[in-house]
Amino acid sequence: MAPPPPTTVPPLAVLVVRILTFICLLISVIIIVTNTVTISNGISEVKIKFNDFYAYRYMLSTAVLGIAYTLVQSAFTIFRVSTGNRIGGDASAQIDFYGDKLISYVLATGAAAGFGLSVDSNRGNGSESSDTKDFFDKANAAASLLLIGFLLSAISSVISSVSLPKSG
Repeated sequence: MAPPPPTTVPPLAVLVVRILTFICLLISVIIIVTNTVTISNGISEVKIKFNDFYAYRYMLSTAVLGIAYTLVQSAFTIFRVSTGNRIGGDASAQIDFYGDKLISYVLATGAAAGFGLSVDSNRGNGSESSDTKDFFDKANAAASLLLIGFLLSAISSVISSVSLPKSG
């Protein structure tokens, strides 16, 4: 009896997942970087930006790392789709596997940091201005896109684990 055929995922499907990940992360970066609010108390005005909060800086850092990794891996995947060969052979599959795992966890922590600050800042502050609420809502939207990026990266991680060469 012949062994079952190896389970493989078409490289084009991998490329689509990576492109969707890139798009979500890029939109998240754009939202968080452009997120500012000016608060006025009648006497003075204070401009609040995303980089005034460590959690949002961390969220931005994780998204940028995710974008860089996704771009590099997308280039390798485009090469694989066009030639049918993997750069680096089986070693590349190992790098994909561990890199996808690492990046997905990094993206998850970035999203969690953003959600944590946004939720804590919006909780119990009924006297905040609508501008402040909009600021944290935009940051929440950026964190949501980062979370979607994490989910897509996790899907990519599962695909890379299926694509590992079987030993034995």
